[in-house]
Amino acid sequence: MLTNIYSLNHASLIVANLDISLKFYREILGLQQVDRPDLGFPGAWFQLGDQQIHLLELENPDPITGRPEHGGRDRHVALNAISLTPLQDILNKAGIVYTMSKSGRRALFCRDPDGNAIEIIERI
Repeated sequence: MLTNIYSLNHASLIVANLDISLKFYREILGLQQVDRPDLGFPGAWFQLGDQQIHLLELENPDPITGRPEHGGRDRHVALNAISLTPLQDILNKAGIVYTMSKSGRRALFCRDPDGNAIEIIERI
């Protein structure tokens, strides 16, 4: 089957408090925030190469508690990084729990303040 779909444009994550989430995505992960049109509700967009992550401050229909301890066994967004070491230092200093990939790859999983799982994969 042929398709015209060739890449991911963006992934959207629901957050309860945009200000708290901005600290995580900008200060902990170091993502670059870009302009976002007024969509009638709070949110933020982050540019990662040709792709984006969109934060949407909306009512969350999903439970935050009872999620798997390891984010690799939950829905997640996977990001590439040059090195995990600086991120591990930042996560440790901020007291943010993370787990390493169960496959043995150089990858870690953490959760944002709303329980969204984020995978960071080291790409050398």
